[in-house]
Amino acid sequence: MEKDQSATKSNTPFYSPFAQTYFHGTKADLTIGEFIQVGFNSNYTQDNALNHIYLTATLDAAVWGAELAAGEGRERIYLVEPTGEIEDDPNLTNKKFPGNPTMAYRSTHPFKVVGEVTRWQGHSPEQLKAMKDGLAKLREQGLDSIEN
Repeated sequence: MEKDQSATKSNTPFYSPFAQTYFHGTKADLTIGEFIQVGFNSNYTQDNALNHIYLTATLDAAVWGAELAAGEGRERIYLVEPTGEIEDDPNLTNKKFPGNPTMAYRSTHPFKVVGEVTRWQGHSPEQLKAMKDGLAKLREQGLDSIEN
């Protein structure tokens, strides 16, 4: 007996509660519903306003973002929703990490803050020192610029 396939197919899009989650690590104090927008200084340098804003699909990369962010505020990780197209972050993809294992992206479109991750584990003091020392070395060599 042949099964009727039309009963299991639908042209209606299926909503999945497991849509991609994106994170933004920072020291900025933001509220739910607020938008992160271009035109502000980088989290990592106060030298220039950026034409892009950055997000990641991995919590670990967002933790690094929060831990390395400039400023005096508390380290925070926000759940964000892009409002437009995103692209691979050229500062990491195929430069520091082949492919995009950090799942780091950027956009010229705002990100809407939809939540905050309030419980997360930071890196060890040794890992954080090694990363900061590496970034300081890049800065000394003039190689710390952000491809904007």
